[in-house]
Amino acid sequence: MELQVTNSPFNQEQVELLNRLLPTLTDAQRIWLSGYIAAAAVTGSAVLGTAPMAAAANAPAASPVSTAPAAPKEVTVLYGSQTGNCGSLAKKVTKRLQDQGFEVKLSSMSDFKPNGLKKVENLLILVSTHGEGDPPDNAISFYEFLHSKRAPQLEGMPFSVLALGDTSYEFFCQTGKDFDKRLEELGGKRLVPRVDCDVDFDEPAAEWINSVASAFAELAGAGAGAAPQAVPVTADSLLASAESEYSRTNPFQAEVLENINLNGRGSDRETRHLEISLEGSNLEYEPGDSLGIYPENHPRLVDELIEAMGWSGEESVPVNKNGDEAALREALLRHYEITVLTKPLLEKTAALISNGALNELLASGHDELRAYIEERDLLDLVQDYSLKGIPAREFVAILRKIPARLYSIASSLKASPDEVHVTVRTVRYENRGRERYGVCSIQLAERSEPGSALPVYIQHNPNFKLPQNPDTPIIMIGPGTGVAPFRAFLSEREETGAEGKSWLFYGDQHFATDFLYQIEWQRWLKDGVLTRMDVAFSRDSDQKVYVQHRMLEKSRELYQWLQEGAVVYVCGDEKRMAHDVHSTLITILEQEGGLSPEEAAEYMIRMQQEKRYQRDVY
Repeated sequence: MELQVTNSPFNQEQVELLNRLLPTLTDAQRIWLSGYIAAAAVTGSAVLGTAPMAAAANAPAASPVSTAPAAPKEVTVLYGSQTGNCGSLAKKVTKRLQDQGFEVKLSSMSDFKPNGLKKVENLLILVSTHGEGDPPDNAISFYEFLHSKRAPQLEGMPFSVLALGDTSYEFFCQTGKDFDKRLEELGGKRLVPRVDCDVDFDEPAAEWINSVASAFAELAGAGAGAAPQAVPVTADSLLASAESEYSRTNPFQAEVLENINLNGRGSDRETRHLEISLEGSNLEYEPGDSLGIYPENHPRLVDELIEAMGWSGEESVPVNKNGDEAALREALLRHYEITVLTKPLLEKTAALISNGALNELLASGHDELRAYIEERDLLDLVQDYSLKGIPAREFVAILRKIPARLYSIASSLKASPDEVHVTVRTVRYENRGRERYGVCSIQLAERSEPGSALPVYIQHNPNFKLPQNPDTPIIMIGPGTGVAPFRAFLSEREETGAEGKSWLFYGDQHFATDFLYQIEWQRWLKDGVLTRMDVAFSRDSDQKVYVQHRMLEKSRELYQWLQEGAVVYVCGDEKRMAHDVHSTLITILEQEGGLSPEEAAEYMIRMQQEKRYQRDVY
C-alpha cells in the first residue's frame, strides 16, 4: 500500500521520502527497521539519520506500545573441526548474531566445559564428520559427554546444528546427525532444521546462518529489547579474509616456481616437492596450515567420457547456480567432479533414466553398493549402465563441483617469504583394465611445470600449531608425505631461534631412494635445530619396521619427554598409521608410567584437551 497524508500520520515531505525508500528495502531491512522504530517509540532515545525520518520515528504512536518480553540475548556457539572450516563458519555466525545485538559465547568443543551446558540458553553446533563417521579430534570429549549419562536435561533449549561432510563417505555428516538427535533426546527444541553440507558448503551454510539469525530475531520479537537485523550472509562472504581478497571461493592464481621429484632413481614411488609463489596475493599462513589446490580432471578421462556419452565438447552447459556457462569439455575439466561416485549421484542418475539394473544396484546390499562406489568412476558408471543418451545439460546438473585438495604446507613463511611449499605423492594404478589417476597429484606431477599457474588458497588449521612457548619440547611423527608439516615446523623454529628440544620419527620404504628431505634433516641435526631423529624404512629388512616400532624401542626416553611437557604431533594416514601410533603411545604410558589401560586413555584425553596431542590426519 502506498503511503498518503490521508492514510498515515506523516506530512507530505515524509510520505514522499518513505514511498521512495520502502520499495527498495529487502525483507531483512524491513524487519530491522520495524524493530528499530518500535524500540525508539518505547525508549525515546533512538534517532534515525535524516531529519524527516527522525520526525517519523518520534511521531506519536496511534496506540500505547506495551513492553515486549526480554529477547534471548545470549547464544552459545560450539564448533568441532578437523581442518578449520567449522571454526571459520562459527566466527561468521557469531559476528552475524553480534551485529543483531546478541551476546555470543564462541568456543571450540575442546575448550568448552561440559558442565556448563545446563546453563546454556541457546545453542548452535557446527561440526564436521571425520573418517568413518567419527567426530573431529577437538569434538571427541564433548561428543562423549553429551552421549553419556552425565549429560543434563535441556528442556526447551533452542538449538540448531550445521553439519559438514562429504557425500563420498558412507557416514555422511554422521557426527552432526548424532548431535542433532541427542540434543532433541535431552529435551532441546530445534530452532531451525539441521543442514547437512557436502564439500561445496558455502551456499547451504550461508542459508543456515541467515535462517538461524532470522529465527532468533523472531524469538526476540519486535518490541523492546528486539535484536536489530544484520546484513544477510552470502556464500561469497563466508570465507573472505581481512588480509587478502583471495579465499576458498576466490582462489589465487599462483605461479609454480619449482617442481622436483624427491625420490631417487629406482624407487617405485614418485613424490613431488612444489614451490609456489604467493607474491601479490597477501595470503598468509603458519606452520600447520594447509594449501588448497583446485585441480583439473585428466584430459584423457574427460575426452573418454564425452565420447562414451555421445556429446559434443563444444556444447554450452551451466557451471554454477549464477547462470554462467562454458563449453562442456571445459566444464568437465575444471568445474565438475567425475572421478568419485556417491550414493546421491547414483540416485539422481537413476531419476534421469529408466534403468532396471541401476535401480537393482541401489537396492542391493550395503556392501555391494559400497564396493561399486569405491572402485569406479563416472566413466565406469556410464559404460556399465549404458547411460548414453542423457543430454549433457541434464547430466552435469546432478554433478557436484570438483573439490579442492588440501596439502599440509611444508614451508615457513618467515623462512620463505611470498612462497608456499607442498609435498605430494603421485597416485597411479590400474583397475578393470584402465589406468587410473589421482586427480591433483597427477596434474602436479605431469602438467604443472615451472611458470604454470594453480588456483590456490590457504586453509588455516588452528588445531595443528607449534606451542606458543618456544622452549616447549616437540615430538613429531610423520612417515612419508606426513613429514611435510614438520619441515615447516623446523624451518619456523630455525628462523625464530626457538630453544625447545625436537624429536622426529620418520619412515618410508627404502633409505636409498625414499628418504624425503634427507639433507635438510641432517643439516638441522648438525645445527641443533632438530635434537634427535629416528627412522624406519620398512622394505630394507626382512621384517617390516614402522615408526611405531621405533617409538617402542625408545619408549623410556619418549615417556620422559612426555613428562617434561612435550607436545606430540602426528601427521598421515588415519586408518592405519595414526591409529597404530595412538595405540603405541597408550602402550608406552602403561609400560613406562605404570598406568592401567583406563588411566593411559585418560592421560591421552588430557593431552588432547591441553593441546599436547595434535593430529593432522586424512
